[in-house]
Amino acid sequence: MNAPKRSPNMQKITVEVDADVLEAARQEGASVTDTVRQALRRQAHVLASQRLLALRGKVKFDIDWRELRGKDDEE
Repeated sequence: MNAPKRSPNMQKITVEVDADVLEAARQEGASVTDTVRQALRRQAHVLASQRLLALRGKVKFDIDWRELRGKDDEE
């Protein structure tokens, strides 16, 4: 029997996890794969949020919020 084809963006991994933690994280009816994928998406979101928050006050804009607000009102 042939293995199913994976998307080119998918990577097969092997992970050892605590069975109790895995069971606590799984939603009813969710597969282990779905649980791990959801956890990885959440972790990626957390890391992206942390990187954005680290930029706070470091990015300079040529326009202020008052000008932006005025442009929004015109549309």
